[in-house]
Amino acid sequence: MSRLLDGRVAIVTGAGRGLGRAHAEELARQGARVVVNDLDPVAHEVVAAIAAAGGEAVANADDVADWQGAARLVAAALATWGRLDVLVNNAGFVRDRMLVSAGEEEWDAVVRVHLKGHFAPTRHAVDHWRARAKAGEPVDARVINTTSGAGLRGSIGQAAYSAAKAGIAALTLVAAAELGRYGITVNAIAPAARTRMTETTFAEMMKRPESGFDAMDPANVSPLVAWLASGEALKVTGRVFEVAGGTISVAEGWRTGPLVDRGARWNAAELSDVVEQLLADAATAEKVYGS
Repeated sequence: MSRLLDGRVAIVTGAGRGLGRAHAEELARQGARVVVNDLDPVAHEVVAAIAAAGGEAVANADDVADWQGAARLVAAALATWGRLDVLVNNAGFVRDRMLVSAGEEEWDAVVRVHLKGHFAPTRHAVDHWRARAKAGEPVDARVINTTSGAGLRGSIGQAAYSAAKAGIAALTLVAAAELGRYGITVNAIAPAARTRMTETTFAEMMKRPESGFDAMDPANVSPLVAWLASGEALKVTGRVFEVAGGTISVAEGWRTGPLVDRGARWNAAELSDVVEQLLADAATAEKVYGS
């Protein structure tokens, strides 16, 4: 029986544990050959688990936020299997602090791993796919990014994380608009699942209901990742999907709302009534997580 990803080669970053491991195992289950990227040697355990289930995988320990490391990661897929079709950008970590307590080093580290850690592998993968497209070869490639509800709505105590994840959502939109001409789709997921980053955030949600369904199992998120990685998702690009448990939704981001045009420059003294009316006509803003 044909599987969804037969013949495709995928990279999953941060695939040693949690969501990344679940993605790598699901992609392999669907027929993909997988580069399991993680700084932790536990990546080799994931490779062994995939092999034991009859799949193909190799481990990679490069730092995805390092420019040359990201280049080596892409090269690993090409050297092992001669192709690359899917990049799942998942690596990340948190350094939670209230804004008044956050330091420069923590901010830089979080933004580096999440935002640059998405950009660098994507840029090197795109170099490969663009060269193939310019050579006249067919390209049907996928980039699947990982943003967060914190990036879409903000989260108290997570200024750096929220800002980086918001940047990833915007990067997804720009990349989708720019790269479609080369046969590359770019989408993002905003997952809610049990990981080392969320074990306190989702403490209550992690309790198993009487039905026995573990709504916070990271594996619940991975079928959508596998589908987005497949040929079935050819016409889906520039979208952000929120996914948790058995629910999937399409995020509807910033868009122009109520508008007033004076036809000339505003006088600041006139704006109180104008802004009050605009806000009255606008949709109610989503609450920041934790507020």
